[in-house]
Amino acid sequence: MAIEFELNGDAVSLNVESDMPLLWAIRDISGLTGTKFGCGKALCGACTVHVDGQPMRSCSLPVAAVAGRAVTTIEGLSETGDHPVQQAWRELNVPQCGYCQSGQIMSAAALLARTPNPSDDDIDTAMSGNICRCGTYPRIRKAIHRAAEGKS
Repeated sequence: MAIEFELNGDAVSLNVESDMPLLWAIRDISGLTGTKFGCGKALCGACTVHVDGQPMRSCSLPVAAVAGRAVTTIEGLSETGDHPVQQAWRELNVPQCGYCQSGQIMSAAALLARTPNPSDDDIDTAMSGNICRCGTYPRIRKAIHRAAEGKS
């Protein structure tokens, strides 16, 4: 069955099972490997993508659920990597191992799209579902504030 949706601004039609997790459609079928597999249960946030601008966990979302919708992965956030969140991440050396960072960045970008000047509480709430095993939470918060202030 062909599932049609927009992926990073391009129309795609994938001949996959409708219950295939979106993560596998993105990584294995479309070849975009920036979105990571973490827990497989939508708990860690490593697989976060935007669906119609909202952060969603792609590991547990059936690809059929995005039919006719717009999906943005870390590769589609900015062609040149110059999104304010990406710039702030680099400037403040946020990642340690880096594994969770694409999901962290996608969650942060969605937060700033809906709350341009977030408080610490806003950030903590929005980012609470994204786990960083290295514990870079203070740098993540600082980078989100920097991106919000336009210092990137």
